[in-house]
Amino acid sequence: MSFSASVLTLYPEMFPGALGLSLAGRALEAGTWSLEAIQIRDFATDRHRTVDDTPAGGGAGMVMRADVLASAIDHASPAGDPRPRLLMSPRGRPLTQVRVRELAAGPGVVIVCGRFEGVDQRVIEARGLEEVSVGDFILSGGEPAALVLLDAVVRLLPGVMGNAVSGDEESFENGLLEHPHYTRPQEFEGRQIPEVLTSGNHKKIAAWRRAESEKLTKERRPDLLAAHPLVK
Repeated sequence: MSFSASVLTLYPEMFPGALGLSLAGRALEAGTWSLEAIQIRDFATDRHRTVDDTPAGGGAGMVMRADVLASAIDHASPAGDPRPRLLMSPRGRPLTQVRVRELAAGPGVVIVCGRFEGVDQRVIEARGLEEVSVGDFILSGGEPAALVLLDAVVRLLPGVMGNAVSGDEESFENGLLEHPHYTRPQEFEGRQIPEVLTSGNHKKIAAWRRAESEKLTKERRPDLLAAHPLVK
């Protein structure tokens, strides 16, 4: 059974976007995963296809209506659908590699892409939406965040990466940032490839890579070390 992604959006033309290229695109073409972009406006009931309204209590901007969005979610994810329902939101829990692996091991995802000032809280609660953030910054909508999440997940699906273990030492897989990489030429603008990497001693190479990962993590992301004390 392939991984199935349904994306609820006001801009379905943004999909598959970059997901139609490279590894994700080849996997999409091969049927390893499927993608359905659903236009939320199709579930509006007025002739103007209205999906938003002014915020209760006043304030700037508009809020996505609960009734319209609920209808769209119910269409994409009827009763019994085992896929988690995600809402891309800057106030959500940060997306981690652990969560990405959990999603990749499942049947797929239903992703709601918010716009305007946000989504009516009642539909978040009524439809059990899991709010997910891709970073501490604000985007114009949830679509770019959804593309990021799907790219991270799809690359982990069986058969998508040519080498099944190619992701094992990447950043965040073991609580550390990834070590530096080198390739030909041996010398570039006076800079040499570290001698240990050309020694052929795999034990020393592994130790060097581990040490470099720990050094980079300590310098750039000490919060990761705090969250993973066993890797210090």
